[in-house]
Amino acid sequence: MNFLGNVLWFLLGGFIMGLAWWLAGLLCYISIIGIPWGRACFVIGKFAFCPFGKMPVSREVLTGQPDVGTGFWGTVGNIIWLLLAGIWIALAHLGWAVACAVTIIGIPFAWQHVKLAALALCPIGKTIVPVQVAEAAEQRAAERRAARESAAGGAAAAPTRQRPR
Repeated sequence: MNFLGNVLWFLLGGFIMGLAWWLAGLLCYISIIGIPWGRACFVIGKFAFCPFGKMPVSREVLTGQPDVGTGFWGTVGNIIWLLLAGIWIALAHLGWAVACAVTIIGIPFAWQHVKLAALALCPIGKTIVPVQVAEAAEQRAAERRAARESAAGGAAAAPTRQRPR
């Protein structure tokens, strides 16, 4: 089913938007200073060509550890990206989403364009993995958060000494 979805997607905007991502990546690489953004553009451009069966996920969620792209500098990079190129790629994906949503059969493709538009706004710190890997990583991250919260809650709920009145 993913194969069929990807073939139809490729014809319904995926090819053009994948090229748009790669063009943005090429421009970033030409500027030298934009190489980190260019790398993200090529990764997401490959995803834009065939998105079904794959999913974007934060590298921090995937690895369980923060890195440069998922911390403060990643946020700064995403703000710069948003102002220079992200908004334009996101608008292009939204335009394709509207065009696809006109027909009932195009709604899943429109939804995929909307997800890519959201990704276009802040791509730094993300990576593309198969859906099963992303779901497993998100489950592990949720378990880690729950363990931290229960440990923090357990320490707060520990019995304290009562002062005599």
